[in-house]
Amino acid sequence: MTDASALRGRSGLCETVDISDHRNNTAISPATNTKAGAFNVWRNSFAAEYLPEGGSLVHVDGVPFRFPPVCEGPDNVRCEGQFIRVPEGRYDWIHVLAASERRSEDTVQLTFADGSVDPEALRVSDFWAAPGWFGEVKAFESLVMHYPHHVQRGIPAVMWAQRIPVTRRAGLTGILLPRNVAVHVFALTLQRTES
Repeated sequence: MTDASALRGRSGLCETVDISDHRNNTAISPATNTKAGAFNVWRNSFAAEYLPEGGSLVHVDGVPFRFPPVCEGPDNVRCEGQFIRVPEGRYDWIHVLAASERRSEDTVQLTFADGSVDPEALRVSDFWAAPGWFGEVKAFESLVMHYPHHVQRGIPAVMWAQRIPVTRRAGLTGILLPRNVAVHVFALTLQRTES
C-alpha cells in the first residue's frame, strides 16, 4: 500500500487549517481581469480557469486541502513571518499547498504546548514552468500565465504540494512562517499522529 492510498484510507487523520486571516496576496486572476493578480514583482498570476473552485475541498496525492477563494480578493499567504495558530495536537506532517517566485529553501518554526520550538525546512519549487526540485508533488497547473495586460500562452504556472515533518512528540500549537516573500502558501493541512 502506498503512502497516498494509506492516507486516503485514514482521511480522518487530516485536518485543514483556516488561514484566511493571514491571506495578504492575490495570485489567481480571471482571463477578463489579468491585472487583478500580483504573485511576483512582474504581477504575474495563475489563470483561474485552470484551477479548482474557490473554497472547494481538493485532494492532492490523498491529502485534503481547502482551496482558497478564487477571484474574490487575497488567496494566499505571502510569507512575512506570520504566526498561524493550529488546533493543539500531535501531528506527523504539515502539508502545504504552495508556490514560490523562485526555487526557495527556508525555515518554519514549530511551536509546542510545552514551550519548545523546532525549526524545520520548507522547500518550494518555482511556479514558473519548472520541475519540482524538492520531491514535492505538482498539485495544480495553470496552462497559461497571466501578465497584467495579456495572457501568455505556452508558459504554465505550477502550484506544489509539499510537506514538513513534525518530529517532536508534543502538542503542536503554532507555525511561524519564514520572512521570505518569494514563498506563497495557499492552503495548509495537518496530519495527526495515529493513536
